[in-house]
Amino acid sequence: MIQWWTPVGAVVLAYAVGSLSFAVLVSRLMGLSDPRTYGSKNPGATNVLRSGNKAAAALTLLLDAVKGWLPVWAVGQWGAGCGLGEGTLAAVGLAAFLGHLFPVFFRFQGGKGVATAAGVLLAFEPGLGVAVLVSWILIAAFFRYSSLAAIVAAVFAPLYYWFGDGVAWEAHAPVGLAVAAMSLLLLWRHVDNIQRLLAGRESKIGANKTRAGR
Repeated sequence: MIQWWTPVGAVVLAYAVGSLSFAVLVSRLMGLSDPRTYGSKNPGATNVLRSGNKAAAALTLLLDAVKGWLPVWAVGQWGAGCGLGEGTLAAVGLAAFLGHLFPVFFRFQGGKGVATAAGVLLAFEPGLGVAVLVSWILIAAFFRYSSLAAIVAAVFAPLYYWFGDGVAWEAHAPVGLAVAAMSLLLLWRHVDNIQRLLAGRESKIGANKTRAGR
């Protein structure tokens, strides 16, 4: 039997929490179509927004971020008393993120992980999370492409973490590796978006809404 206060238990629990696909769950709760059946078919907040229901999209965004933040925050708060160090903290954050990408409860078909990654980064270092979120907001506001904002934020996240060492926080190698791994996975999940951006076919924020479930 897995003991949740061990490194393995904490990682497994974080993955299970990350596997909760709130895009699907919120859509069901609010009587909307399954986001995996319309738009980009990605179970994430941006695609839920295509349903035309801004409240559902906002709630999905919030919950997806919380499920990344909560396991890391919990280990940071109480892990030391159970012998859980920086390595476990980093692994828990990565596990929650992987849960979103490959959710065990939804046939391993998950979203792209932007909101969940943001939650993990905020829990790792609040300043890091804020810097990445500000980068996303600025790119999204100027260019109106959610995918471009996510790509830019993913590229800069590891740089922010290491350049902030000794200035805004103390960097740790396991956490830095987890941040880099999440960034690479985010870029991989956005390969199709990158191709559409280069071809000039990517949809802008708020465009081409599909009134799914309405």
